[in-house]
Amino acid sequence: MGLESYATEQTGCIPPQAEVPFGIALREPEAPYGPPKSRLLDQVRDAIRTRHMSYRTEEAYVHWIKRYIFFHHKRHPAEMGPPEITQFLTSLAVERHVSASTQNQALAALLFLYREVLGCDPGWLEGIVRAKRPRRLPVVLTRPEVTALLGALHGVKWIMAMLLYGAGLRLRECLRLRVKDVDFSRNEILVREGKGDKDRVTMLPASVKEPLAAHLVRVRRLHERDLAAGFGRVQLPDALARKYPNANREWGWQWVFPASKICRDPRFGEPQRFHVHESVLQKAIRAAAYRAQITKPVGPHTLRHGFATDLLAAGYDIRTVQELLGHKDVATTMIYTHVLNRGGRGVVSPADRL
Repeated sequence: MGLESYATEQTGCIPPQAEVPFGIALREPEAPYGPPKSRLLDQVRDAIRTRHMSYRTEEAYVHWIKRYIFFHHKRHPAEMGPPEITQFLTSLAVERHVSASTQNQALAALLFLYREVLGCDPGWLEGIVRAKRPRRLPVVLTRPEVTALLGALHGVKWIMAMLLYGAGLRLRECLRLRVKDVDFSRNEILVREGKGDKDRVTMLPASVKEPLAAHLVRVRRLHERDLAAGFGRVQLPDALARKYPNANREWGWQWVFPASKICRDPRFGEPQRFHVHESVLQKAIRAAAYRAQITKPVGPHTLRHGFATDLLAAGYDIRTVQELLGHKDVATTMIYTHVLNRGGRGVVSPADRL
């Protein structure tokens, strides 16, 4: 049986040319007429961007597809099928000991590759076993622990941590805030392009208004110095930079938490100032937890968990908390009812009645 007929029978995909070897470049063989096809990973990126999926998804999918190809000694995915996918996923679970969510993410990347990029018949993909994801409870800090943690932070890092805890922001949502999205008069924060590319409105904590306003005064002076030096540009979403050529220099579009240095990487076009990197706050919170002698595993998302549990403990409706958090399903929000200090359903322990 030839390679072409074998690949068709096993995977539903017909290799472009069976006699052309597939090397590390992963470039599809050129057609006799018309422009040459782009490389496989470039096709994956184009398919993801066409569907307006997030950049984090693009990074994850490309990463797993590359690992899949290298695991099978750089064979082209069109030559492989369910046995190779199962072998790769089994290796992740048995040899690499990855979690169920990580294994399912790798499977999602491969399903996207075969269905959306290679255009294979998805019928044989349905039989691939998915890992059973265990139900884990979030780590939640007590009020004294939150106070100690925030007390060990200072300056801009304290402001960012206060927004995570006081407004329920995710880390990237906080870092990607723009000046125009903070409404001091209405005490609101407009979260743009949150998880799932959804917008939502949450509160601006009163305790952080004055420090945040003072911080923005310093940021504006920094922006004015950048403009005077011929910089002052930021990235704009979608095609706004082409529609409004000067918008990327306007004050309202600037990052609330800009980076300390201007990026001159030619991959990003003109030199511009990005927002603070995620690792800045991650390292600061870990160091603060160590100084506060908190033994629980603490990260930026832990403060968001505290926002949810404290609102539920205060008696706020779970639907309200769901909207503030930006959860798609109320079942996701309900998990916080299991970690409340008064018990998952507000039940008082019989031992406390003695």
